[in-house]
Amino acid sequence: MDSEFAPWVGKTEEETDLITPRQARGMAATLASGPCGADAFKDGDPLPPLWHWMGFAPVAPMDGLGPDGHPARGGFLPPVPLERRMWAGGRVTFLGDTPRLGEPLHRRSEILKVAEKTGAAGRMVFVTVGHRISTPRGPAIDEEQDIVYIAMPSRYSPPPPVPAPEAPAWEEPVEISAVRLFRFSALTFNGHRIHYDLDYAAKVEKYPALVVHGPLQAMLQMEAARRHNPGRAIASFRHRGVRPLLLMDTPRILAEPEADGTTALCTATAEGFQCMQTRVTWAGDSQ
Repeated sequence: MDSEFAPWVGKTEEETDLITPRQARGMAATLASGPCGADAFKDGDPLPPLWHWMGFAPVAPMDGLGPDGHPARGGFLPPVPLERRMWAGGRVTFLGDTPRLGEPLHRRSEILKVAEKTGAAGRMVFVTVGHRISTPRGPAIDEEQDIVYIAMPSRYSPPPPVPAPEAPAWEEPVEISAVRLFRFSALTFNGHRIHYDLDYAAKVEKYPALVVHGPLQAMLQMEAARRHNPGRAIASFRHRGVRPLLLMDTPRILAEPEADGTTALCTATAEGFQCMQTRVTWAGDSQ
């Protein structure tokens, strides 16, 4: 652990939020995952898996934002001085008590780990945050999120490519547009400018195009897995970003059932490079 940030490990915060039927309709429309009309969702309906990401968004006034659109450094998260912040992945466990629309949700968050590494991009600081979300009936979701900080690059240099499976069990095309990125940013109150401000993304963070949210890729894969496995409950979900997915890419979702009963998925570019890797563990299957 990097001693500079040791005081932040073990730090906690708690908050309460709820997710409304109106938000659920907006997410259904954005993910193209089913009906999104006025009667599609109502208070008391179960919240689909991962849709809790619409809740608990950090709310900061305009003068409390950093240059990237995120809340300014410091506060709950450690003030890592590296300029580029990225959502690296995480692990979600569904505990059986499904959250419902319109009910209060309580989240307790804790900084579990801060680790420093050196890689091709230079110094990297990884922050792992644990969340427990509870409903009035008890614990519902345990989650760990990994955030990585690196220095701002002088040019775009993606990581070495990870080849996509050549013969997946099934695949689906994914339509990505600037409107879809905007909608997802709005639904999750994500102000990171790489998702909607091309001038900033290209000139400051050196991306050749707008960047597709990691959580959006994860949710699209979750929805695809559910469509191909109707009626099956989900026990856990893992996700890891291995390459940025850009607006100019033509992605597909690829899936391969594993011997242990899990389903491995990824988003892949037309060139055959993986971007977001995920794994679904189904309730009742081997862990």
